[in-house]
Amino acid sequence: MKGSLIALDQVGGRRAAARLIDGRLDDLLIDPLNDALPTPGTIFRAITDRPMKGQGGLMLRLPDKQRGFLRSAKVLGQGAPVLVQVTGYAEPGKAVPVTTKLLFKGRHAILTPGAPGINLSRKIRDEELRDRLLLAVCDIDLQGAGLILRSGAATADEHDIADETAQLADLAQAVLGDATGANPERLLDGSDAHELAWRDWGEPDQQDTAPGAFARHGIDDMIDALRAPLVELSGGATAWIEPTRALVAVDVNTAGDTSPAAGLKANIALARELPRQLRCRGLGGQITIDFAPLAKRDRRQVEQALQSAFRADAIETALVGWTPLGHFEMQRKRERQPFQ
Repeated sequence: MKGSLIALDQVGGRRAAARLIDGRLDDLLIDPLNDALPTPGTIFRAITDRPMKGQGGLMLRLPDKQRGFLRSAKVLGQGAPVLVQVTGYAEPGKAVPVTTKLLFKGRHAILTPGAPGINLSRKIRDEELRDRLLLAVCDIDLQGAGLILRSGAATADEHDIADETAQLADLAQAVLGDATGANPERLLDGSDAHELAWRDWGEPDQQDTAPGAFARHGIDDMIDALRAPLVELSGGATAWIEPTRALVAVDVNTAGDTSPAAGLKANIALARELPRQLRCRGLGGQITIDFAPLAKRDRRQVEQALQSAFRADAIETALVGWTPLGHFEMQRKRERQPFQ
């Protein structure tokens, strides 16, 4: 099948969404196993607790006896209420990462309280279109908040953009108006897998939302393949992607050919494939790659392949560099839970 397909279904009783590009699984979203686990985008009224000396942060009390961690927090008195938004999933046994920079995301726009101004996606380059989009939202009362028009706004109806922006402004005003209180409270739930697919993946060439969509398009088999650490690469090369408690380990192996050229080809193939594998497997945090044997003079080619591959990936990833042992390290935001 050529083109893009978005399928909505369930995996193990959990909502799930899959995106296929030319018949290949390109992205996968699955709701967490634990319904009580706050998903990214959830907004709380939290209560400040104790500062974490030496870590530049502050512990917060959240509802249901959960704990939040606010990095680089300003000095706040203990017991003070503060609005925070979940930025990612916590590692087992650790506090939920949160921020005070709230974002209200829609399909075409993002409202940014505390950061006034209207901005458009850099992907919208047509000046006439940019002017029309700005005109569509210029009369909406943003209550002092800022607005970012996403790239999807380029093909959307201007009335739909204006309606969504007004709804986001009303939602933000309702949440911000509930900032005070003596107890922690959940004010807004994060989006589930189906909502995220609708919001962030844009319009596909095809979509299938009827029950059994995953089975009809062979997605169940693709998901089963993600349960194994082995990844087949071009030219007979392979990679093993194995998450541990401390980090995600990636090991690259060539086939029977042990020449330097074969090693370079295998490493470049892994670099191009890695963003898709990490997206679909829901992996983040510290990632260490043990590349196939590689001459130092060829490292730059592998770095360029990694930079090019991750430039198109929506999840924030920092390419840190090479270690003295010749491994490559990166740090990836934990926007998703590891696939199970």
